Amino acid sequence: MAGADERLDGAKNMLPVLICGGGPVGLALAAELGFQRIDCVLVEQGDGSVPVPKMSQLTTRTMEFCRRWNIADRVKKVGWPENNPCDFVYVTSLMGYELYRQKFPSYVQRAELSYSPEGPRHCPQIFFDPVLLDHVSALPTVRLRHRTHLDSFVEETDAVAAQTTDLESGKTETIRASYLVGCDGFDGHIRKALGIEYAGEGVLSFSVSVFFRAPELSSMHDKGWARFFRLIDESGHWGDLVSIDGRELWRLTELRGNSDIDIGSFNANGCLRKAVGASFPYEILSVLPWKRRGLVAKCYGRGRVFLAGDAVHQSSPTSGLGMNTGLGDAVDLGWKLAAVINGWGGHRLLESYGAERMPVGAISVADSDRTYHETTLLRGGPAISADSPEGELERCELAKAIVAQTKGKSDPTSENIKLGYCYEDSPIIWPDGTTGPPKDAWDFIPSARPGSRAPHAWIGDGRSLLDLFGRGFVLLRFGKEPPPVDSLVQAAAKRGVPLQVADIRNPDIEKLYQRKLVLVRPDGHVAWRDDVCPLDALTLVDIARGHFFGGVAKNA
Repeated sequence: MAGADERLDGAKNMLPVLICGGGPVGLALAAELGFQRIDCVLVEQGDGSVPVPKMSQLTTRTMEFCRRWNIADRVKKVGWPENNPCDFVYVTSLMGYELYRQKFPSYVQRAELSYSPEGPRHCPQIFFDPVLLDHVSALPTVRLRHRTHLDSFVEETDAVAAQTTDLESGKTETIRASYLVGCDGFDGHIRKALGIEYAGEGVLSFSVSVFFRAPELSSMHDKGWARFFRLIDESGHWGDLVSIDGRELWRLTELRGNSDIDIGSFNANGCLRKAVGASFPYEILSVLPWKRRGLVAKCYGRGRVFLAGDAVHQSSPTSGLGMNTGLGDAVDLGWKLAAVINGWGGHRLLESYGAERMPVGAISVADSDRTYHETTLLRGGPAISADSPEGELERCELAKAIVAQTKGKSDPTSENIKLGYCYEDSPIIWPDGTTGPPKDAWDFIPSARPGSRAPHAWIGDGRSLLDLFGRGFVLLRFGKEPPPVDSLVQAAAKRGVPLQVADIRNPDIEKLYQRKLVLVRPDGHVAWRDDVCPLDALTLVDIARGHFFGGVAKNA
């Protein structure tokens, strides 16, 4: 770890990147910088432990990032048992009536996705963070400093000087880094110090999460294993019960509407009995009050200081997008920091981070707000839990309302939002004049339009086309007689941009990508595509690397 330590002080051996915050987004940024072989230090005031499972579901795109860092198989081995179904069930209580069930097969029963080498995964934060932490701890260019507080920082001409305090020894130290990234959450010091404000709906509701252990709970009711139980009684949708490990760990979240919470008088035991519908043996591990918010920062950074994750977007967990959107921030910012530090990224490349990620954050928050408000509209009648004709009628009517609300979909959030976001308006993307699907389209349709995530296809030996993308640009060439690319290769070499040419002879993949030539960025998003190289290949390279913004291609 000496490589990172040697860069802590002095202009000559300055640290490239200092990360503040050791949650999943901070760890993901460290993983991406480690993948890019960039020295960084991560400071975190906690000890690295994760006592509460705040997050539970990883999206397909997040699992693709895990594949990128070579930890996907490790993630699949922790958390949810592979043989357990992952159903989403609406109930009056666990011992009460089942209202509606959305079926999700177990992981061993699921078919392979046509559009990704990976798939979504139930992996709560108490399991996911340790995998990330273990991976990052072994990276030679990453240094972790737990129990370290970032007290203040000052941006200088060519660096950021941050003062930190070791919370164990009380020792203070100034760390000078080329760039500082705040992954320190909603109440983080860095956003406040920058004076960046939020926009959005604000506090949606108040909630309390009860994390508990109950090994016998699964055998007490007739609902079988499910990942998620939505609780609805005569008062409406009042809580969510999530199985954390598919064995004995559970999290119950009570929705309190606009009522703030006096945690001292909160009846966790009564809440658990209400959710289950009977007394049962359990051990409460934590009781955590929290606020459900819908907010997006008005700016994703200033100068040499950037923000990512909860520091720039707060969303209701009803769509499962919050942390997953933050990991997208980390990969986008990570490769751009690496490009600039390695000398081939243009002087405006880092400006494109906010331009690309802020719209994604806004869409994620808006969809999370939508799904939360929709779920709170569900109402049960006074006889919803009664064993009577009136109760049966009310349950049937509520089931119809749930079907109408979910529109028969197995997920409240479309895969198009999770995977189909496109940086088409980015200043470092060269558009080709084509239009994509409507932004509110439900179904995800793979596309190689500039700005889109490059489509997945298998290329043999268990490799996905996505596995080709990582530390530099990749120029995909299609067809039996692909067009010459010397001008583009020479332009990249002139600017010092790492570029690999990959010839793909598969006609089905060529049809998927729709052009003979496709330039893919390190993060796997398409920068440009056409059937021939542009006359001004140097301009294309300069736009893609962020030397300047905008441009219209002219073909050779």
